[in-house]
Amino acid sequence: MKTTEVNYRKNPNSATIARFRVTMIKVMKTRFFGILSVIMFIVLTTVFAQCKKTDETSTSAEAGSIINTDQYTITQAISDEAQRNTIAFDGLAFLTGCLGSQSFLPPGKVADYSGFQCLRDNDPTKLGHNTSFVTIIAFNVLHILTTDQVNMYVERAQNQIEQINAFAYKRYPLLKAFRRLKEGDIPSGATGLNEDAVLSYFSGLYTLDGQISYDRARLFGRVIGSFTSEQKAKMDALKALNGVAHWDSTLSNPLQGLNLPQDVNVAVMTYASEMYAWYAGSVTSDTYFCPERHGTYFGSFYLKDWPAMGNPNYTIDETLTANAGQNFLSILTTAQADLVKGIVDQQRSALMELVNKREAISSELRKFLASGPADSSTVIALSQRYGELDGELSYYYATTFTQVWNSLSTDQKTKLTQLASQLGYVAPGGGFLYSQPIDMPTIENTDFMFK
Repeated sequence: MKTTEVNYRKNPNSATIARFRVTMIKVMKTRFFGILSVIMFIVLTTVFAQCKKTDETSTSAEAGSIINTDQYTITQAISDEAQRNTIAFDGLAFLTGCLGSQSFLPPGKVADYSGFQCLRDNDPTKLGHNTSFVTIIAFNVLHILTTDQVNMYVERAQNQIEQINAFAYKRYPLLKAFRRLKEGDIPSGATGLNEDAVLSYFSGLYTLDGQISYDRARLFGRVIGSFTSEQKAKMDALKALNGVAHWDSTLSNPLQGLNLPQDVNVAVMTYASEMYAWYAGSVTSDTYFCPERHGTYFGSFYLKDWPAMGNPNYTIDETLTANAGQNFLSILTTAQADLVKGIVDQQRSALMELVNKREAISSELRKFLASGPADSSTVIALSQRYGELDGELSYYYATTFTQVWNSLSTDQKTKLTQLASQLGYVAPGGGFLYSQPIDMPTIENTDFMFK
């Protein structure tokens, strides 16, 4: 694959799955890549939109006005225990991974204000973390839409795909800077990361996310606003089924025959599934995020999700993050573990503000659902601040993980590597454009992120 110029995260099934992943990376670099990508499209779009929750529900932080009766709520997501386990899992992934594994990101983590993650985590039929979840929703919704409405999706995807891909490529300098810090490969005379520079870069990254979010919500509003009474009745009937496992899973692919490029096809499927979540949800569900939503620059999504690739009807263990995070902490000394656990208090204020910013963005975007205009400047400004907050969390993670790494003994490093291997970790052969393997892109000089 052509190199791209860039300026701008337990599956102990072991050897078989490990060999499969290595084989897949090699195969995707052959001339058959395009064909295989199409075949695997459905799996990719369903698996890697996932963000699994921990199995802990204790809480020591309130989430403002966000109240929900769902089992998994924003209060649970930002609880001390959920965050501690998630941060520890991030640490395991970062200290045992590589730049390529850091670049893996589920497509659903961009412009994620539709409430889809809440729908996934709280599906009454427990299908939310199965690889068929997105496919079933998207196919059902697309079968309800008219040809003109589907074409609205296709046109928006074609226009937005460059921005969507730019967001993924724009992450690489951050990934590289964090990796350089951990490896001690910093500019001569520098002592560490420049927090202000990191937060400023994050603000720019989320300016792009804000624009994508605004344009996507406007699309959803237009499509829903054009619904006939019969279409609304069909959408309401899906909601009344009370769980996606009760939906029709035998529908044909409505996009077959359109010959859409893979990334455009992924975007259209994403739009269809997210629009349903938005239609069926609320500001509360839009605001929700799972514990792994932030600090997604350390390889934990790769460590958890990659084993599911190419495995139809595969369900990722919801307790994996908590269990692996606790196992990571058990390998550390008390002092080292306290450093990692200390991030929970360090990030508390920023995490609370993140919730407030998500609620404000979600409320503004929902004006489109009421057939009214939403203010783009408000969404962009909120998103820029949201990015700074995500950057603050990531800065804490990178600096603390590096401090722990520098104090690890050889025996500890060996045990951490073994732990990652038990989860099925295999170093990727390059980078990722979201969940699609690519050659490692050329990354701009990241010296400006150090001081």
